Order: sequence, then C-alpha cells, then structure tokens
Amino acid sequence: MIKAIIVEDSRLARIELKELLRAHPEIEVIGETDLVSQALELIRILAPDLIFLDIHLPGASGFDILQQLQQLPAVIFTTAFEQYALQSYDYHATDYLLKPIVPERLARAVQKTLLNLNTLPIKASTPSAHDRIFIKDQQKTWLVPLKDIRYFESKGNYSQVQFAGNSPLILRSLQQLEETLNPNQFMRVNRQQIVNLNHVIKVDQVYGNRLILVLSDGTQIEVSRRQVARFKEVFSLF
Repeated sequence: MIKAIIVEDSRLARIELKELLRAHPEIEVIGETDLVSQALELIRILAPDLIFLDIHLPGASGFDILQQLQQLPAVIFTTAFEQYALQSYDYHATDYLLKPIVPERLARAVQKTLLNLNTLPIKASTPSAHDRIFIKDQQKTWLVPLKDIRYFESKGNYSQVQFAGNSPLILRSLQQLEETLNPNQFMRVNRQQIVNLNHVIKVDQVYGNRLILVLSDGTQIEVSRRQVARFKEVFSLF
C-alpha cells in the first residue's frame, strides 16, 4: 500500500482525483490540503510515500514545497499548465499530469510510481521514500539513496554531502541532519562529520584511545574521544 497526500488548491479537483484513485486500491489517500504550510505539516507528520502536487497554490508553488523538504517522497504533478513540465524533472518527478486528468494517464503514473518505489532500498520490509534524500545545489539536482552517501561534513550552516564523486552543499546543519537520519545507519563521529556506518571498511586504533575510520572510497575520518566508546559498542570493539 502506497500512502499518498493530495496538495491541490481546488476542492473540486481534489474530489475528482480521489474518485479516480478509487480504481487504484494500492494508493491510500491519507491527507489533503490546499495550503503550503499545511502540506509541509502533513508531510512531516504522515510521512507519505507519494504526493499528488499542484503547481499553482495560494501564495506559493508546489516547487516551493519541494525545496523545503530534506527527504523527498515520490511526486506526481497535477496541473493545468504545460510550461512547467521541464522544470518538474529538476525535482525527479515520477510524472506530470495535465488537468483534466485522464484515467489512462493516471493509471500509467501510478504504475510508474509502484515500479519506482519497489526498486528503492527497503526498511522494515516496506518500501519508503525516506530512503532517499533530495539535493539541489545551484543548477544541479539529485535524488540520492541514503545508502550511497558516505558521510556528511559540516560547513557552517550548510552540510556537504559526499556520494559517488559528488560533494554538493545543502542548507541543513549537521545537528538538523543528525535528528532526522537513522542512528543505526548514520553516526556523528565528531563535531564535523556524520558517517554512514555501512561505508566503514576498516578501523585503525592508533596511539591512546584514538580511532581512525577508513571508508569505502579511502577517506580517513577520526572518531572524537567523546564518541569512541559509543563507536566501539556499535561495532563490538572491546
């Protein structure tokens, strides 16, 4: 079952979309709104797998919502305007549906969503959009599986994300990231870095109680003294 919310400024359009979705029992609509602020709150509380997202919203746009999200659910844009189709793919949209929505096009969009979500990494045996992180840095955008991120590094109010030869900046502090990341996968090893534990391939213990982590790309990161005990416990290093 894919949990979805609808963000659409027209009440009638929301009703029509929900009626069309009755033909797709694999999609469960768990919330709806016409406001950006409420949409952000629904996403935070309900953690949907999918958003049906209008582009023109009161005082803002659907793109404004996506730019404020750290972790991006699957997105199907629903709009009466063709001119935003190219921009929508900057946000890795699953599909772009023009109103009035045709049932056959909706069916194809739903199938694409099912396929995409079923190919994501799995948590607790359920596909989840929270296994990906949306990154936009200047003119480039990525939708990156968290498993591919080796580490995050503090850059003031920003954090640098290290993955697959890329190192874009995101407007999130290391503290903010630490509060949202899975602690079984990511660990704050010092004041400047959060490491993906699955990328640790070697642990060197040098003088004293000092630990040096070697990551899958050869990067070496030191564990702070405050975190050594916790790190040893996680890896059963006694």
